[in-house]
Amino acid sequence: MEGVSPAPQETRSRTPRSLLFMCRMNAVRSPMAETIARSLLPGTYVASAGVRPGERDPFVDAVLDEVGLSLGRHAPRSLDELEDDYFDLIVTLAPEAHHAALELTRSMAVDVMYWPTPDPTVATGTREQILSSYREVREFLKTLIEKRLKDPG
Repeated sequence: MEGVSPAPQETRSRTPRSLLFMCRMNAVRSPMAETIARSLLPGTYVASAGVRPGERDPFVDAVLDEVGLSLGRHAPRSLDELEDDYFDLIVTLAPEAHHAALELTRSMAVDVMYWPTPDPTVATGTREQILSSYREVREFLKTLIEKRLKDPG
C-alpha cells in the first residue's frame, strides 16, 4: 500500500461535486472511504455502494471511531439501491466493483478511477492484528482521498 502513486490519467485537478465509492459488498472499504471523504471534502456529495450488499462490519466502526468518525446509520447497499445515479466520479476499490462500474458507465460521461485496496476481512490473528489491517486500509484511503481528490487550495 505504501508508495502508491497515481497514474497520470488518475491525477485530478479539482474536487468532484459528486462522488461514489464502490466495492464488492459496501461493508468495509467503500463505506470507510465514504465516511473519510465526507470529513475531508465538504461541499461534495459522497455516497457508496457495492456490487451486492453485505453485512455491516463492526471492525469498520471501531477503526473509524479511533479517529473521531462514524458510519452513523449506514447500512450496506447495492448499486440498485442508490437514490442518485449520476456522479462526477466513481472510485472503485475492488476488481469486481471496477468491472461493474465500467459496465454501468459505458454510455455515460462519468470518470471511473480504480484504487486497488486490500480487503482487511481476510486478516487473521488476534483482535489487535485484525484491527491493524483495518487501520492500514483506513489510512491508505485517507491518503488517497487527500492526494487525489482534495483541491490543493
